[in-house]
Amino acid sequence: MSPGPAGAELIVFAKAPQAGQAKTRLIPALGAAGAAALAGRLLEAAVAEALAAGFDAVELCAAPDASDPAFVRLAAQHPALQWGRQGDGDLGARMHRALGRRLAASRRVLLVGTDAPGLDRAALRAAAAALQAHDAVFVPALDGGYALVGLSRPVPSLFAAMPWSTAGVMAETRRRASAAGLRWAELPAVADIDEPADLVHLPAAWRP
Repeated sequence: MSPGPAGAELIVFAKAPQAGQAKTRLIPALGAAGAAALAGRLLEAAVAEALAAGFDAVELCAAPDASDPAFVRLAAQHPALQWGRQGDGDLGARMHRALGRRLAASRRVLLVGTDAPGLDRAALRAAAAALQAHDAVFVPALDGGYALVGLSRPVPSLFAAMPWSTAGVMAETRRRASAAGLRWAELPAVADIDEPADLVHLPAAWRP
């Protein structure tokens, strides 16, 4: 198997960019419509980089479902994009379910959100390559979480009862990975765009 995405699949976890529902912590800085517009731009960029990276399959795992107008436009623009639904449960339950579904047919599956524009096609390829020699791969986020997780087999303990949206997610993930006996790789950390202070990490052309 050659290095990189060949033989690997990628899931993009995405929430519909609806005003008042998306990027709510950015509303004080951008307003509800502005925050939703930025969420839509992040979504489009994440999908474009995912498809350009060369994975065997790219799935957009949508919430609440694929009927949102932003998702409909993406489906029309990118016929190769596959679709899934996040379903019920907390973030960990939904991530574990999506990864497990894909791992039933693939030896390497990576999952990303849409909040980290630093996860470009080169970073995605590097993560897929790292997963060839490891059980798991992570791209930490500067806020203490992570922006990418990749697995070669399901590991439920990485996702159950995790304190999501806290600064301790990556540290707790390392502890659990060690307890599970995993060999894992970490790539350089990237910034998530969640709070007004994070806007400085956007590409210069995007900044309001």
